[in-house]
Amino acid sequence: MQRCLELAAHGKGNVAPNPMVGAVIVSNDVIIGEGYHRCFGETHAEVNAIASVHDETLLRNATLYTNLEPCSHYGKTSPCVELIIRKRIPRVVVGCLDPYPEVAGRGIMMLCNAGIHVTTGVMEREAVELNRFFMTAHKRHRPYIVLKWAQSDDGFIDRIRKDVSEKPVQFSTAVTRMMTHQIRSEMQAIMVGTNTAIMDNPSLTVRHWPGKSPVRILIDRNLRIPCNYRLFDGRQLTFVFTKYDAVSRREQGFQEKENVKYIKIDDDCFHLKDLTDVLYKNGLQSLLVEGGASLHRSFIEENLWDEVIIETAPVQLEKGIKSAVIPVCENMQLVDRQHIVSDFAGNGNPTMIERFVNRAV
Repeated sequence: MQRCLELAAHGKGNVAPNPMVGAVIVSNDVIIGEGYHRCFGETHAEVNAIASVHDETLLRNATLYTNLEPCSHYGKTSPCVELIIRKRIPRVVVGCLDPYPEVAGRGIMMLCNAGIHVTTGVMEREAVELNRFFMTAHKRHRPYIVLKWAQSDDGFIDRIRKDVSEKPVQFSTAVTRMMTHQIRSEMQAIMVGTNTAIMDNPSLTVRHWPGKSPVRILIDRNLRIPCNYRLFDGRQLTFVFTKYDAVSRREQGFQEKENVKYIKIDDDCFHLKDLTDVLYKNGLQSLLVEGGASLHRSFIEENLWDEVIIETAPVQLEKGIKSAVIPVCENMQLVDRQHIVSDFAGNGNPTMIERFVNRAV
């Protein structure tokens, strides 16, 4: 199964509607075929693995391993289970079940009904982790949500600033900035709060890493963000959640712009869950929330987060805007900690990047 996961990681499914899947075929303890799902719309991992087998007679005494339940429906391609049954492969080992409604256990059932011996749950946590965006979208009907911020060693994300003319404190190094843009390239949507947008005038694009920029998400209830800001430059699709309808926007002088989609909300009873519902319905399976602290606290209070990434620089601000605090409980798990050589002069300590996962959702 480990080899399946390694193969699956070569694919590009996790930033598209389909998951990343790898398949390995073993006969007499020898790997005779391998394959993975390269990208959305192309042949699936199991099909590619079977096609790579030079002697198909070996399939009749083989075991097919795959990290995700084989598909059982007609979509861009034919069902993989039908091919497995037709090739008379007697054993299939599956990492985790597919939550997609068109599959959701049906693939396993079809294999069993055909007399194939099926084992499930092998390296299940690793299999789910690989396709966490896809899994969360179909199980919870919302994107996988990552909260990310950079902070000082004493827990401040910035000093108090008067307006956009005052530049924010820079905690990131050249290396951690590159890492941040790598994360952006892996996400389908990115979000900042209104105050952060006004004070920083960010572009929220991918620049220091190869890859596609995510869809930009804003909550601007009162249309406070100036129209000439980078977020409205049309370079990337941008969703703006506001209490004003199209008529009210025009009355205030706001012109409709290319690649900017306004979504009217009920300001009196709007919750972040309403926002994630809209993102899910628009096919967005992952959301990176980069700030600010107030927005992070709101996601944490509503328990709408799956992962937190905190970059802590070896500097002391002593006062300013306090960062959000993730709850300390048995369901919050530290899964990674890295120390990066810092650009900050004086103390010689490294920047620390920690990744926490919310096991309660």
